[in-house]
Amino acid sequence: MAIPVIDFSKLDGEERAETMARIANGCEEWGFFQLVNHGIPVELLERVKKVCSECYRLREERFKRSKPVQLLDELVKEGEGQRLDNVDWEDVFLLHDDNEWPSNPPEFKETMKEYREAIRKLAERMMEIMDENLGFEKGCIKKAFSGDGQHPPFFGTKVSHYPPCPRLDLVKGLRAHTDAGGVILLFQDDQVGGLQMLKDGQWIDVQPLANAIVINTGDQIEVLSNGRYKSAWHRVLATSHGNRRSIASFYNPSVEATIAPAAAAATTEEAAPALYPKFLFGDYMDVYVKQKYEPKEPRFEAVKAI
Repeated sequence: MAIPVIDFSKLDGEERAETMARIANGCEEWGFFQLVNHGIPVELLERVKKVCSECYRLREERFKRSKPVQLLDELVKEGEGQRLDNVDWEDVFLLHDDNEWPSNPPEFKETMKEYREAIRKLAERMMEIMDENLGFEKGCIKKAFSGDGQHPPFFGTKVSHYPPCPRLDLVKGLRAHTDAGGVILLFQDDQVGGLQMLKDGQWIDVQPLANAIVINTGDQIEVLSNGRYKSAWHRVLATSHGNRRSIASFYNPSVEATIAPAAAAATTEEAAPALYPKFLFGDYMDVYVKQKYEPKEPRFEAVKAI
């Protein structure tokens, strides 16, 4: 079983209806799918790969001194048969509009600024497609994420590397979780695998595919769609070979945005009862950071009580 691969360029041709249906199926049945021919130039993606890999090389010594490596060394020395289950084997930093970005390599800032502009446009187009497939008014999801236009949505890019791990018997990788926010767009390594998503109780590889963008939906899309688009559990398995690169961009609500199941546009059917509470996204994040690796349903119950 493989997650769906969708040719995004066919939205603009005779196969538009079929492509819209395939995206709807990817959202409803999977929560993960891959886009090819998405409009982001291959030349830009190649530059992104290059600057992010060079950036990690400059950070590599820091990872060797990091908490996961130190804890693994201690476990191996103690030899008590314990596993490193509560730590992620990951080097990571975040880019957003208001924080400081690495200045080396010199091309990093310019390249990643260009990439973030392109991937943000793709995210907004994907949200409009979700609006249409869900029967919402155009711009509904973006409007909800911005608190009816009062606050800009949060757009962050997480640059991660998963270096080779010497003891796969003791380390998981990145722990299983759902994403708290809205729409996630991942440019993943096309050589080194490890990302898996959970479907029908089975872990499925998100297969490396050159120049594809992986889309997955977060918890807030689940709420806005009243459960039609579920956020999917996913994880990254540590590997003993290869240094997996992962560049994930998150189009999330503003912390000031109020999130609740959205009403469909003109419909003759009676509205389905709301299956999720109404809450501030900032309150949800307060709950999420404490319960990220636990079942998600209690998160909604907890935020309902705030």
